[in-house]
Amino acid sequence: MNRAVRRRPALAATALALFCALSLTACTGGPVPATGKARATDPASRPDLKPFYGQRLQWTDCATDGYECARLTVPRDYARPGNGRTFVLPVARAAATGPARRIGSLVYNPGGPGAGGAGSLEEGMDESFGAAVRARFDIVSFDPRGVGGSVPALTCEPTEAEAEAEEAEAEAAEAEAEETSEEASDAVAPLYPRTEADRSAAASGARTAAEDCEEHSGPILRHVGTEDAARDLDVLRAALGERELTYLGWSYGTSLGTSYAEQFPRRVRAMVLDGAIDPSLDWRQRVISQSAGFRRSVDDYAEQCAEIAGDSCPGASPQEIRALIERLYQRAEREPLPVAEDSTYAEYGGMDATAVLDAISMAMYTPEDQWEPLSEALREADQGDATKLGALDDEEETEEGTEDPGTAEEEQEEQKEQEEDETPEPPADNGDAALTAVNCLDVPHPRSLSPYWDALAPADQAAGVYGTAGVTAELTCRDWPSGGRSPHRVEAEGVPPVLVVGTTGDPSTPYAEAVSLAEQFPQGMLLTYEGLGHTAYGRGGACVTAKVDAYLVKRERVRPGATC
Repeated sequence: MNRAVRRRPALAATALALFCALSLTACTGGPVPATGKARATDPASRPDLKPFYGQRLQWTDCATDGYECARLTVPRDYARPGNGRTFVLPVARAAATGPARRIGSLVYNPGGPGAGGAGSLEEGMDESFGAAVRARFDIVSFDPRGVGGSVPALTCEPTEAEAEAEEAEAEAAEAEAEETSEEASDAVAPLYPRTEADRSAAASGARTAAEDCEEHSGPILRHVGTEDAARDLDVLRAALGERELTYLGWSYGTSLGTSYAEQFPRRVRAMVLDGAIDPSLDWRQRVISQSAGFRRSVDDYAEQCAEIAGDSCPGASPQEIRALIERLYQRAEREPLPVAEDSTYAEYGGMDATAVLDAISMAMYTPEDQWEPLSEALREADQGDATKLGALDDEEETEEGTEDPGTAEEEQEEQKEQEEDETPEPPADNGDAALTAVNCLDVPHPRSLSPYWDALAPADQAAGVYGTAGVTAELTCRDWPSGGRSPHRVEAEGVPPVLVVGTTGDPSTPYAEAVSLAEQFPQGMLLTYEGLGHTAYGRGGACVTAKVDAYLVKRERVRPGATC
């Protein structure tokens, strides 16, 4: 099942699993080189890009003590950078703890797509980095175009007036639906849509979601892909005063880093890609790869629950745990699981099968933090109360939302700019909209329905309900603006050795993709972390930290077969 991943601070390392397509390659509009080879002309020397490359960031104190914030302006459309339309992106940094030995700036992306880097840094994500790296580098991150505090930002939600009208319409429809319990039952979406009615409903819902985003963010939808975000990353490099980029990307951040390396191979000083996404996979291959990863992780949970979660496990054996999970899926497909009145899912009548699968999958990212609360939630759900299971998502959403790191004056200026722009002001957390927009732009999807239905049986065979739910999730991209690039092997001639980190038990970015990505890079290096959960640096222990830090600081190569 395709999900996007969001990297969290190491102190509370969790990640949110969402039912949207994960990006594979970058493919937005504008003049993109046919290969990843170095451009003949340095974009910084183009007259129409000089104003952007000539920026110097104006740092001020962030709302959180110990961090500095700034704004970066980038062209909305790199094909027409002089047309006056731009994105203004929040940037944050934590200064090097050893300034006398400072090497420069290290830019990171926390994942997503849809996760804001500036906010994650203020939440303490610099603590995910080793002490050696924090001493020698300013740790820097930014909100990618359309994400978080970006101006403009994506939204697929209606305005307040539209929401009120929709609410009134929904209340009328609800009153009509209450007349028959059969209609209410039909509203429960199956994990494997087998009937024509189920497939029609899935396609209709996906089309509506795409139309909502087009309606509320149409003018910027085609300009938020990874290819353009990587160009923004190069403008940020210049604005930081760095001749070369030192970069670390977690999860989706590996796609951003790969795109940067293809477009600007000779601008890379050092690059770590942790939780790798293989750009050579098409949408269907990626669904099966990732879905199988989640299925394996849930099996790992059943097999190793007692070792990590102890007495809280919801069964005395792996067989009992698997049976309980399957039982919950079957119940939720018949009727939403009950929740308390104050639960987020109360307004939907409870947790349907997709919500249950989402919560279980989400807990696979950091077993050390999540398996115990998941176990307690599963036990209570099996006893008739899914409130705690639903709250696993609630907790993530609370952590995800962050305050805009700008000053009061900047916020007023943003408000003015937003009112003048075609797009409405986004919600406090627009991660879901950004996630869908970026993913659908980044990889071509079929326009007809038959390829999706044809993919269901192979996905079911490879990964069960995790696969079929993943295929269904891809339907939104069918009605989305598409980019110009196709799945491809990395083309980054001239890039220095890139370090790829892969976790053998990674649910969302399976280890095989890390192996493949490392092989695709010229002089690519692979560091294997033998463990469970998503990504390794910041949570994989001293061995991973030491090897990654030595590479980032000294550019020390990792030997073939290196394992932690």
